[in-house]
Amino acid sequence: MKYKLTHQTKYKYFEPVNSYHSLVCLKPQTLTNQTCHEFSLKISPKPSEIVERKDFFGNTVHYFSIQSAHQELIVQAESIVETFSKNIRADYSLSCRQAKEKIKRTHLLKVELLQYLLPSPFINWDAEIEDFAKDCFPENQSLYECVKALCHKIFTEFNFVSNFTSINTPIKTVLKERKGVCQDFSHLAIACLRSLGFPARYVSGYLETLPPPGKKKLQGSDASHAWISVFIPDIGWCEFDPTNDLVPQERHIITAYGRDYSDVPPLKGIIFSSGRHTLSVSVDVIPLL
Repeated sequence: MKYKLTHQTKYKYFEPVNSYHSLVCLKPQTLTNQTCHEFSLKISPKPSEIVERKDFFGNTVHYFSIQSAHQELIVQAESIVETFSKNIRADYSLSCRQAKEKIKRTHLLKVELLQYLLPSPFINWDAEIEDFAKDCFPENQSLYECVKALCHKIFTEFNFVSNFTSINTPIKTVLKERKGVCQDFSHLAIACLRSLGFPARYVSGYLETLPPPGKKKLQGSDASHAWISVFIPDIGWCEFDPTNDLVPQERHIITAYGRDYSDVPPLKGIIFSSGRHTLSVSVDVIPLL
């Protein structure tokens, strides 16, 4: 599938902002099953500089700064991305016990995966989270199928409720209330996996959404999406979407990988101002024929 992506973020400030510095993580990745053919970043007011670089996780980030007073900031990223189907050999999956033993015995592999096994800024766990996950991971069962079982459990036991949580809502609150959004469900799934000794990372990107039958797709009605990636020895990194209870394929478009959301927010900035602001975000994922 080939898509045109448009992601626009608009800030309106009640008082003039005299200086603004930001990191933007919006460029889709080029991977084995995905190619970013074009990318452009339009910023108003015009920044004094835009610098592109790779971060620690291999994501493309752009730094920009604005040194003139302004009361509105618009950041618009446009991309042309092509995605391809993935052929996952799930039958190659080791059992849960075998996977943990292989990671433990292979020193270089364990060092490489350590950051995805430890707590991170938005992901930690306790016995309650571990207990929630345990029944999905019998030691002699395929790790790949066990991760699918965990995602199915989250999908069936939790409700998707927009605006119920914020970025700072603890995982334990999501677990107690049994509701949240894709970011919450991904954080919970990762916490469950790490609590049992399985390396997992956070994936940010987009999912092509389809309008109800007979309805036209509304402009700007799409949104950023989040899912998870789990390392399974002898297969590699495998992706799962707990929010939709499926294995990501062509409709999932990858922007960035990290330990959790804190590593890959679309925009992260510092504002020099004394006033409040409002934020609006619109996203379009448009298939190209």
